[in-house]
Amino acid sequence: MTSNGFEGFRDWVGRQREEHDTITEWPVRAMHATLDRDAGEDLSGMALPPAWHWMYFLEARRASQIARDGHPERGDFLPPVPLPRRMWAGGRIEWRAPLRVGERATRVSEILSVEPKSGRTGTLVFVTVRHSISTAAGAAIVEEHDIVYREAARPGDPVPPARPGPADPAWTRDWLPDEVMLFRYSALTFNGHRIHYDTPYATGTEGYPGLIVHGPLQATLLLDLAQAHAAPGLRLARFEYRALSPTFAGRPLSVNGIPAEDGHSAQVWACGPGGGQTMAGTVDYA
Repeated sequence: MTSNGFEGFRDWVGRQREEHDTITEWPVRAMHATLDRDAGEDLSGMALPPAWHWMYFLEARRASQIARDGHPERGDFLPPVPLPRRMWAGGRIEWRAPLRVGERATRVSEILSVEPKSGRTGTLVFVTVRHSISTAAGAAIVEEHDIVYREAARPGDPVPPARPGPADPAWTRDWLPDEVMLFRYSALTFNGHRIHYDTPYATGTEGYPGLIVHGPLQATLLLDLAQAHAAPGLRLARFEYRALSPTFAGRPLSVNGIPAEDGHSAQVWACGPGGGQTMAGTVDYA
């Protein structure tokens, strides 16, 4: 099917959904453990670290409503795009106020755009969703999430080399995302996508060489690095990022950064083995 065959999905633009959740303590403790850290004794009132809001407002669809890839069947909120591969392509996040453990929060989601395109690997459909999260105190997070739907892998499809990251980063932290880390992150975000925990599916059905490290997990590690190097008195205010190339379980992953001279922004990126970029973005401090 050509990209023109997907034009009708633009009718989904403007669709909205409202959800409510409580920022409970357990996911925060579990994420600390996943990152090999101690959470501490009393988490009441703690501000969520950046991107940890992805552990809340989770969609709990019935088992009979799950598609073969482990995602919920399409056509409820997101358009039923008939392309088999669905990936987290990137996004933009603005933090206006902290979300704190114990608070009740509301998220309003809206489909902003549905854009069919033709690429090197065939037809692509990009869907952008805006999530606005608020508490009784007002707006907390405004996020735009880019999703890409792609055709199935074909035998002999070339794998483009990942672009190298900038030389001489000012900040670097090394990780080795293994199968357990990926499984734990999938559990914490209730992400059933089988490419993150089901090796026979990832390799035999979707054609990857191994389990894929989640895009949002990489983004979380980048933000963790950026927050650790914020200048005194500054906090993370905005983040714009894009997934560039997949990376796989059991392979080294480094997160890196270079701050601007004034300290109010930084370039950040993740690299797999050989130094090829898997994700890149920009953070702004305020």
